[in-house]
Amino acid sequence: MQTILVCDDDKQIVEAIDIYLTGEGYKVIKTYDGYEALEYLENNTADLLILDVMMPGLDGIRTTLKVRENSSIPIIILSAKSEDADKILGLNIGADDYITKPFNPLELVARVKSQLRRYTQLGNLSQQEQDQVYKCGGLQINDDNKEVSVDGDPIKLTPIEYNILLLLVKNAGKVFSIDEIYEQIWNEEAIGADNTVAVHIRHIREKIEINPREPKYLKVVWGVGYKIEKQ
Repeated sequence: MQTILVCDDDKQIVEAIDIYLTGEGYKVIKTYDGYEALEYLENNTADLLILDVMMPGLDGIRTTLKVRENSSIPIIILSAKSEDADKILGLNIGADDYITKPFNPLELVARVKSQLRRYTQLGNLSQQEQDQVYKCGGLQINDDNKEVSVDGDPIKLTPIEYNILLLLVKNAGKVFSIDEIYEQIWNEEAIGADNTVAVHIRHIREKIEINPREPKYLKVVWGVGYKIEKQ
């Protein structure tokens, strides 16, 4: 049984999420501020974290940053704010998905399943795929142990960042549109995906490029999409 850690200071929302996820067969751990969530993760494991942004004590932004210091667990951010800037901030600090309150519980369940499926696939690929090492110049992905390095230096990526980079590296030289990236990585129809994909691309660049403003590996093809430059 997979464990979902839910953190929101609104107990009614936590209870509602609990009802829907428990009904889908998940074990739900309920916490009500960032400190509680971090304390749980220090002593236990969870398969996914659902985290509210606006909370007293330790808010969702700082909690996400702390979690990302040691864990690549999928994180879904909840917020009453719908502005793109807030959505981009959540993604930029390491969250994997973002849902605006009020939300449809069925949509939340669908996104939870999507994140868990993608995260689980990182450790359950076929042996044929696991034995692959992909290289583009100094950029290397060892898909056996899910390690990424640039010029020998290890790079820490979130699951979504890893999947995007792996897709592009395995198809080095091929240009993928934003919609193609979104549909292959999120396994959903690409509706309003521009900001979501762009944030993750920028985050990958910041990690693998010496100068993200003049990228060596992850290139934009204006008006078309993104590609990994063949080295």
